[in-house]
Amino acid sequence: MPAIEHRDMSAPDEVRTPDKTTLEVVSLAGASVARLTLQPGWRWSECVRPVVGGQSCQAAHLGYLVSGRMHVVADDGTEADLAGGESYRLEPGHDAWVVGDDPVVGLEFETKTAETYARG
Repeated sequence: MPAIEHRDMSAPDEVRTPDKTTLEVVSLAGASVARLTLQPGWRWSECVRPVVGGQSCQAAHLGYLVSGRMHVVADDGTEADLAGGESYRLEPGHDAWVVGDDPVVGLEFETKTAETYARG
């Protein structure tokens, strides 16, 4: 494994595109990072659930919201608004949607989520 490794997010190893969703994944030795772009009107339960199934998102998320706004509701009833410039951690069991007219752009650092999110 090299001592330094870097990748250009504009040249991803994989791109997934469920409705109103673009997920670009780059692989590094032992890890993956994803850039997630969600268009206005995106909602997990409407855009990703048809691809993966289930009642709520079962992925764990660890990331940084670069821009946009998102509302998240956990299965236990906990709710939060996320905004550009914030880091976040979400446990499995939630729904989320874009708030407003701007796309949400985020970086996902949870390797398993980056490798599997929105894959049927």
